[in-house]
Amino acid sequence: MSDAVAVSLSVNGERIAARVSPRLHLADFLRDTLGLTGTHVGCEQGVCGACTVVVDGAPVRGCLMLAVQADGAAVETIEGLSASGAIADLQAAFVAVNALQCGFCTPGMLITARDLLLRKKNPDRASIRAHLSGNYCRCTGYQAIIDAVAMVARGEMAAISE
Repeated sequence: MSDAVAVSLSVNGERIAARVSPRLHLADFLRDTLGLTGTHVGCEQGVCGACTVVVDGAPVRGCLMLAVQADGAAVETIEGLSASGAIADLQAAFVAVNALQCGFCTPGMLITARDLLLRKKNPDRASIRAHLSGNYCRCTGYQAIIDAVAMVARGEMAAISE
């Protein structure tokens, strides 16, 4: 990799320094270089949302961002959010209402749902649907996903997990 570029970033709280190809997408860096395979690559055009990760507090499409663009950034993946417990209620709600089937879209869906819940205290179903509209799911029909996010927004997960 003679044209490799040095990058330094934080991934799930861990400092990472690497040399990457200037054209390597962030999703591929996370998956292939760091082994964080929870970031899925679906369409490779930023349409499906399967590659959604958090960069400096905002959800981004990992297939549209180059790894060199993440230099100096704080990146959170589904693995980091899961290990920290940041999405535990959402995970439990998805299971409780069977909001996942094949699971391919689930990591991106959870990250995007968490972003909504951080931004809006008690979103209605229309707000949930709008916020998740960039994340495609070919299996569930979305109703259970919206139900799960609404349950967490209403604080109903504590009763289920006890």
